[in-house]
Amino acid sequence: MKLSVIIPCLDAESTIGIQLEALYRQDWAEPWEVIVSDNGSTDKTLEIIEGYKKKLTNLHIVDSSDRKGVSHARNVGARCAKGESLAFCDADDEIAPGWVAAIGEATSKYDFVASRFEMKKLNLKLFYRKHQQETGLSTYGYPPFLSHAGGSGLAVKRSIHDKTGGFDESMPRLNDTDYCWRIQLKGIKLHFAKDAVVHVRNRNTLKDNFRQARLWGEYNVFLYKKYLPFGMPKLSWKAGIKSWIRLLMCISRILDKENRCSWIFSFGWCVGRLYGSIKYRVLAL
Repeated sequence: MKLSVIIPCLDAESTIGIQLEALYRQDWAEPWEVIVSDNGSTDKTLEIIEGYKKKLTNLHIVDSSDRKGVSHARNVGARCAKGESLAFCDADDEIAPGWVAAIGEATSKYDFVASRFEMKKLNLKLFYRKHQQETGLSTYGYPPFLSHAGGSGLAVKRSIHDKTGGFDESMPRLNDTDYCWRIQLKGIKLHFAKDAVVHVRNRNTLKDNFRQARLWGEYNVFLYKKYLPFGMPKLSWKAGIKSWIRLLMCISRILDKENRCSWIFSFGWCVGRLYGSIKYRVLAL
C-alpha cells in the first residue's frame, strides 16, 4: 500500500459526505486507502460513512472514541494504516480533483509534504481570510522560527511519523504546528506541494472566529515557552504593546462588513496571547 489517507472526525454529518465524495472522484494508479478515525460521533456521521463503503471500496472506519481530540484520532488512524506514507485531511474540508495523485507523488519524492490551501470555495466572503498556505508554507514570524502547515493536507512517511511519536495528544490546539516543528528539528525538510490542493472551510460565525483565534493565541504562547530552549528567539514586551496599539487604532474596521471578521479574529488572537501569558507564566503578548 503506497498511501493511507486519514480523516479524523467527530459529529461531522454536515460535511463528511462532501469529503468522501471528493475522495471517491480521485484517481491514482498506485494502491491507496481511506481511513476514517471516528472520535465518538453521536450524530449520523457513521451512517453516512457506512453508506460510502460500496463506492469507496478502500474505505475503512476505526474507533478512536477512547480519548477525545483530533491528535488522538489522527494517531489511531495512523496506527491502523497500511500505507508507506500517511496523508491527513479534515472532515470539514474538501480535497480538490487530483489531490490523492498529487500528494502521493509528492511523498514518493519527499519525506514530509504540505498541500496548498484554497480558501474561497467553501467560505462566504464575510468569513474569507487570506492564508499563507494559499501560495506557500506558513511562516512563523512572531518570533521568527520554523515554517509550518495546517494538519489538513499534511503528508509524511509513516516511519517518520512513528519515530516522531505522532501528534501530541496533550495539545488540543496547534498540534499540527508542533508536529511540523518536531519533525523539522530532526533535520527533515517540509516541502510545499502546490498541485495538491485542499479547499479549506473557515468558521462561519463571528463568535466562532473569535473563539478560534483566542485559542490559537493562547496555544501560540504555549509553543513559545516550549520552543524557547530549541532556538526560538525571545520576544520583547514592547512588540506586544505595539500589536495592541495597532489593533485598537484599526477598531473602526468592526463597522465595515468586509473587514469585521478579520478585526475580530485579530482581537481574539491578542486576547488569547494575553491569557496565555498569564496561564503559562511567560511574557508573550
